[in-house]
Amino acid sequence: MIDAPVDRAGAIDAAARLLGDDGQAAAIGESLHARERLASTGIGHGVAFPHGRVPELERSRGAFLRLAPPVDFNAADGEPVDLLLAMAVPEHALQEHLQQLAELAERFGDPRFRERLREAANVDELRECLLAPADPPRRAAEAGR
Repeated sequence: MIDAPVDRAGAIDAAARLLGDDGQAAAIGESLHARERLASTGIGHGVAFPHGRVPELERSRGAFLRLAPPVDFNAADGEPVDLLLAMAVPEHALQEHLQQLAELAERFGDPRFRERLREAANVDELRECLLAPADPPRRAAEAGR
């Protein structure tokens, strides 16, 4: 069980604890906080992707948090964040890291996906939603209906 974060730093600390064991959580947290100091990772629509590269890691890791109450991440749209997906990636995995961020932005850009995450009643439903294949993009003709 993770204490409910009350601010952006608390949310990032909670994510770092999920992403690393006792020996790695501090380094992961430092990396996530350093990235957040550069610019907010709040992308809008109540979504944030705190992320950072960590030399000690062999493989990328991700942790999803649904925050209640939502936390101010200083996102450009001003909406507080309730859907947070944190990532820690190996230092050498720059291209992989950028590809993962692009895929996440596309996935979380879908309002139906965000709604399913917000409506999930338990951890199993959240896991199912997060791990399900992405819905195919809607064609422009369908979007105009």
